[in-house]
Amino acid sequence: MTADRQQPAEAADLGTAIDETVEVDVVDVTTQTSVVLEDLLDEIYAGQERVTQAEIHRRAVATDVPADVLIRITAMPEGEYALDEAAELLGARDTK
Repeated sequence: MTADRQQPAEAADLGTAIDETVEVDVVDVTTQTSVVLEDLLDEIYAGQERVTQAEIHRRAVATDVPADVLIRITAMPEGEYALDEAAELLGARDTK
């Protein structure tokens, strides 16, 4: 006869703590990506109404943005964008 084994309460709590930590880390990365995008777009659009995807990409490469930001910019369709359009496509939270 096989007895069911139960995890000690401490082990169950550790699993919960690990899950919560991973969730927080994902949120932090998303927030960091949004901040990088917001700063980049604010810099690019200073004094400009519309900017091409190619210019956004060029400036992002020159600024050495993280890979996840560069992937988002590369995925944008070619063309010109106003600040709010670019921010929406790239997933930036808030731009001035």
